[in-house]
Amino acid sequence: MKVLFLKKLGLDGLFVATSQRGQIMLLIIILITVISFMLGAVLMYTGSQVLSSRNSVYKEQGLHIAEAGAELAIWKLNNEQNYNGELNTAFGNGDIDIVVENVGVSEKEITVMGYIPNKENPAIVRSVSFQTGISSDAVSFNYGVHVGEGGLEMNNGSKVIGNVFSNGNVFGGLGTITNDLIVAGNGHSVDDITVNEDTISYSCLSPAKIKGNLTYVNGGTRTCTVTGSISTQSAEIQNQPLPILQSQIDTWKSDAENGGIITGDYTITNNQSVILGPKKITGKLTISNNSTLVITGTIYVVGNILFDNNSTIELDSSYGSLGGIVLSDGKVETKNNASLNGSGQEQSYILVLSTNTANNAIVVDNNATGAIFYASAGGVELKNNVRAKEITGYKVKLNNNAIVEYETGLSDLNFTSGPGGSWEFIRGTYTIIK
Repeated sequence: MKVLFLKKLGLDGLFVATSQRGQIMLLIIILITVISFMLGAVLMYTGSQVLSSRNSVYKEQGLHIAEAGAELAIWKLNNEQNYNGELNTAFGNGDIDIVVENVGVSEKEITVMGYIPNKENPAIVRSVSFQTGISSDAVSFNYGVHVGEGGLEMNNGSKVIGNVFSNGNVFGGLGTITNDLIVAGNGHSVDDITVNEDTISYSCLSPAKIKGNLTYVNGGTRTCTVTGSISTQSAEIQNQPLPILQSQIDTWKSDAENGGIITGDYTITNNQSVILGPKKITGKLTISNNSTLVITGTIYVVGNILFDNNSTIELDSSYGSLGGIVLSDGKVETKNNASLNGSGQEQSYILVLSTNTANNAIVVDNNATGAIFYASAGGVELKNNVRAKEITGYKVKLNNNAIVEYETGLSDLNFTSGPGGSWEFIRGTYTIIK
């Protein structure tokens, strides 16, 4: 009826055109809607990619400044006394926090947080942690006394509580070695001392007394008294070099010099207590009566060293279980009742070292106690009633009642390396927290 009516009015073509236009408009609307959705999806994807890319950049930036902060923390530990970290420090293109916690006296736990673009309104926070320790050089003292080709002289009442290795003759008058003795090199001998345990030597001469077993080399002489078994060997007993290389001594000298140079003589007197190190002293060093030297880093003295009567030389507590070094190109004299102490912890000792070639490169007087004495090219002489932890030298002389009492921990000692003992990363402790 409706079409017939339109036909009568002559409007049937108009209706068809209008209907077609409506369909086209509907298609256009649908197409625009689809395109809008697609465009929105593309924009959302692009936006998320941009945001993800920016976050990735921020993450990398945050990690970079956190790791750079870790390097900064190590640098400040080595250059700023009592450094304990810092907070909200502008660093690079962000901010950092550095937290330093003591794990022990020679180890620290460090946590670094990096904030991008800043700590107040961070888009990204990255953090790392690691442990740092004082760098050290291992030295093994395997004998109570270790002697070069200059040999060991032991006088009345002198004693080594521990083992002895000598690349030269061992002789004297009624000295005692409580453990084993090895005398290296063909032609060398042991003579006029008592060895409570075993002895190996090219020759063993009377009136030496060997309470353990004796092994001597074919061609050598055996006239000493032996309680245990006696045997021979054909091979020469090989020398053993002294345990500290010249290259190590040179490194310690350089460490001291890096800490600063004192020109001329340096004296501590009038009951003073002085903190010193690392330092190179171009003259001589004197610690006068009743004065105290607290060592905070390697001390290298070009001239002589005198530790006078009743003086005290000790390592700062920051050394922990590590040892410290005082070395000289001159002679070292330790007088009556001088006391040389470590940090207070086990395996912490002062190593007193001389590169001087004289037979009396190091002389330790009555009742001085506590250190390891080492003469790389000269002699060490212990006078009456001296007690030492370990003696190493080209030549060693123990006078009446001098005692060297070896401790087993000396076979695995670590001495600080670098100015004051440099802080360094401990491998295997680095962790990215987030």
